[in-house]
Amino acid sequence: MKEIRVIGLRISRDIKEGDNLSEIILEALKEENLELLDGDILVITQKIVSKAEGNLVNLKEVKPSEFAKKISKLLDKDERLVEVILRETKRIVKMDRGIIICETHQGFICANAGVDQSNVGNERVSLLPKNPDFSAKALRREIKDLTGKDIAIIISDTFGRPWREGQVNFAIGIAGLEPLLNYRGRVDSHGYELKATVIAVADELASSAELVMGKLDNTPIALIRGYPYLRGRASIKKMIRRAEKDLFR
Repeated sequence: MKEIRVIGLRISRDIKEGDNLSEIILEALKEENLELLDGDILVITQKIVSKAEGNLVNLKEVKPSEFAKKISKLLDKDERLVEVILRETKRIVKMDRGIIICETHQGFICANAGVDQSNVGNERVSLLPKNPDFSAKALRREIKDLTGKDIAIIISDTFGRPWREGQVNFAIGIAGLEPLLNYRGRVDSHGYELKATVIAVADELASSAELVMGKLDNTPIALIRGYPYLRGRASIKKMIRRAEKDLFR
């Protein structure tokens, strides 16, 4: 029988720019009487990564453009917030009913280009990490240097989904694992050859972590133990559907 454990790790203090996340993560593990094992996976919310990297913007210092002012009136949004969203946007996918769906410079399709006002305060907003893969790789390397353990890192964020209510955690940065599990070419128990099945393993792991994280529990990290992932050096870009394969672009 396969058993997978998902354990939430609390952090009691607010993360500040320049904080060493690797040391903070190891402290959180120690408080739960846990030690990392080879093959463990750490899922880390982008919010604490962005805070540690200083990817925050003070709205008081934002001067909105005329375009931002125009959109803000149409959508009934803070014009300063709209300006920050536009700066983080490569392409506006759709604007309607107070929502801006954007393609970010990193290639993600999400509401408000990932700009988030929650759990920040003082009229500040958080941005997505500039290079989530780089952030994940740096954390993995630092933790390996400190512990000697070979683990995988997933940086996650919460996105909505077309055609489905509710939000789920998605992987936006990875290190140490292959994000997709390809079943194409394999034969099922009835002799049928699978031709299209590719499982988004990194997203499923990120979503499972959300079940122990929550949004209000100061639990921005989850330890996943027991999942036999395929190790690799892939980028999160492997999960972003290319324009020529996207039926809805």
